[in-house]
Amino acid sequence: MSPTFRSLSNRNYRLYASGAVVSNVGTWMQRVAQDWLVLQLTHNNGTALGITTGLQFLPILLLSPYAGLIADRFPKRRLLQVTQLMLAVPAMLLGVLAVTGVAQSWHVYALAFVFGIGSAFDAPARQSFVSEIVGPEDLTNAVGLNSASFNLARMIGPALAGLLIAAFGSGVPATGAVIMVNAVSYGAVILSLQRMRDSELNRAAPTPRHKGMIRDGVRYVLRRPDLMLILTIVFFAGTFGLNFQLTSALMATEVFHKGASEYGILGTTLAIGSLSGALLAARRGRIRHRLVIIAAVVFGVAEIVAGLLPTYVAFAIWTPVIGIASLTMITSANATFQMSVAPEMRGRVMALYMMIFMGGTPIGSPIVGWVGETFGARWTLIGGGVATILGTVLAVLVFSRAQGLIGHAHDRTAHRPSAEPERAVREVGAAGEVVAGRA
Repeated sequence: MSPTFRSLSNRNYRLYASGAVVSNVGTWMQRVAQDWLVLQLTHNNGTALGITTGLQFLPILLLSPYAGLIADRFPKRRLLQVTQLMLAVPAMLLGVLAVTGVAQSWHVYALAFVFGIGSAFDAPARQSFVSEIVGPEDLTNAVGLNSASFNLARMIGPALAGLLIAAFGSGVPATGAVIMVNAVSYGAVILSLQRMRDSELNRAAPTPRHKGMIRDGVRYVLRRPDLMLILTIVFFAGTFGLNFQLTSALMATEVFHKGASEYGILGTTLAIGSLSGALLAARRGRIRHRLVIIAAVVFGVAEIVAGLLPTYVAFAIWTPVIGIASLTMITSANATFQMSVAPEMRGRVMALYMMIFMGGTPIGSPIVGWVGETFGARWTLIGGGVATILGTVLAVLVFSRAQGLIGHAHDRTAHRPSAEPERAVREVGAAGEVVAGRA
């Protein structure tokens, strides 16, 4: 089997990936449909769209530390089956409200928040469960393939949603039908998890409950400048740069004066680049901080260029470049985090990662939406690109240069996931990557 797809030789991973791709298609269909529903209900109000996105990600900011603790304390396979139901119920309810024509903007706000609660508990369990399926030797490959699956769905889902919404009349009931499709798609994940062989999972023993577990996870990350470097980059990129739902919708409607189909196509063109970036990531055996930094800067520049492009066609052609840069940054950061922490800490550490990466959206989305309303849609991309570049430079200046992280020191320590937390910290410190008490 090709090195790019070697994780697929694992039966459990094949089941996991097959269920995930079905659910991911549904997820991307709902993202387009929900955005279009908000635009329909609020007459193309960018601020309302930003508020909806912010509310959907707010629970990740509020609940991620507790969700990470749950992921470390309970079997992740069973936990993921529960979280799929937590995602399916609000999606089905929103779909029914829209189909029956009674949906109002506050319904969308409330259900987006409830949906976000399910996402908050799903994310750390899903991220850390991958290492239980494939083991450390194939973790980078599996992370890359997960991103490839997600972005293959991004190629299919938005275009399919746009076509279905247009076919059903482009109104509020049409968006509801698409959202209901997503609610049903979570059944594929539940079924795939149920069919896995528990004996073939590389499960770490659930962490016994003790006082201060969340604090231990936070302290563990704060003592690691190598992890803090990545967190700073993904915060700025995730908060101000990775708002494609919002920026694409505003560019399509406000700048290029296009409809639902053209908006859906933008999601597909973006996913072409993202899929390419994910497959390239799956082939890599070693990840360095340098790659995360370079990819973040390239991503910021690509967003600035996108905000300056004059036509819809030029914008659509350029979006794959944004996709490649963003996925290279995301997969590299994710794999570095998972491969450099102890198994018993992974749920809490990945929860903190997701809290910073996705939890910044409640802050960034309303700001980006306001920028679009006040200065024009183009500035949502230009401003996001500038913020990403400045955040990356700040991370390098604060966490990297003084500690010598960009080089071989990290490579000697990044691939020790089985070490005890305290021993891992001491080993990294010996390599010049830890400053005691760093906040």
